[in-house]
Amino acid sequence: MSNSAVSTQRAFRANAAATDPVLEIKNLSVDYGYDEDPTHVLRQVSLTLNRGEVLGLAGESGCGKSTLAYAATRLLPPPGLITGGEVIFTDRGGQQTDILTLSDADLRATRWQDLAIVFQGAMNSLNPVYRIGRQIADAIRAHLPGVTKKEALERAAGMLELVGISADRLRDYPHQLSGGMRQRVMIAMALALDPQVLIMDEPTTALDVVMQRQIVEQIAELRDRLGFSVIFITHDVSLLIEIADRIAIMYAGEIVEDASAQDMYRRPRHPYSDALLHSFPPLRGPRRELTGIPGSPPDLSNLPSGCPYRDRCAFVFDACSAITPELVAPAVEGDDPRRSVACLRHDPAAVAAAGFEPQPVPVELSVR
Repeated sequence: MSNSAVSTQRAFRANAAATDPVLEIKNLSVDYGYDEDPTHVLRQVSLTLNRGEVLGLAGESGCGKSTLAYAATRLLPPPGLITGGEVIFTDRGGQQTDILTLSDADLRATRWQDLAIVFQGAMNSLNPVYRIGRQIADAIRAHLPGVTKKEALERAAGMLELVGISADRLRDYPHQLSGGMRQRVMIAMALALDPQVLIMDEPTTALDVVMQRQIVEQIAELRDRLGFSVIFITHDVSLLIEIADRIAIMYAGEIVEDASAQDMYRRPRHPYSDALLHSFPPLRGPRRELTGIPGSPPDLSNLPSGCPYRDRCAFVFDACSAITPELVAPAVEGDDPRRSVACLRHDPAAVAAAGFEPQPVPVELSVR
């Protein structure tokens, strides 16, 4: 790992995440379609974000990462429909609120002040006909009615400088900024009201590797300074290994593994997690051949029975076609009891109860 990567990792983990949750997603389910046969794109997904923590969310395109973020903030566009679950937000005073039950007025007050989101495409998120200073100031004044226009612009200027952009760019239009600067503007807007939770939906996908590193280091510094919690959504598992405290892997609308970043890297327990980790080259050690994941994710409108990953799994056995795995503590001695994995090799009780022969955990998934 490079010195820059190590410094970024240390910056993100300087404030160890507390064990008190700030956002709890419980059994969240989402359908697409209003007819009698909707597509179940999220199926009872549960996640907990602790105060001061960076939680990484990874998986292939179409696995439900962005849908989870938009559903949790009630930004899900039609024909998306939340069909069950809770999203519990706990403020600094300990008061709990279910985001899904808030009125429209209370929801508008909660957004940006308590929870903020940085969308994937900054150019599509910024209004092209308004100067960036006005856009940040409008967000501030919408939530703080007593703030004057001048005060809002001064605060906007301070936020720009906080993310490394000169205050004299307040009068620029979005098209006058580079892609990295537009993404920084979105981060400044998201943090303008000091939220406790920042959701970042693939914030570095469209940027070159140098700008990606700068954005990640900027977020690390701001998290360390302001103390907010982060849900970082990306395809790049290697990036999450560096910056996240914990990583959750999604597949076919479900969480299949949830573990600390270091445990995920060194001891992946789900075959899909292991396959994702083998999709990027190591910086050290002997040369090895990179292997892709065979096949494609299943059609969510026609999911196979049993484990949704079974048709692509190298360790499939008979029970995988009959039993849908649930998140359980892995059946490996010495593992962190707080981690969870949805794989039948780690749930011998469920396999035996269904009349199948339990199978051992493959040695390949024991240590990296």
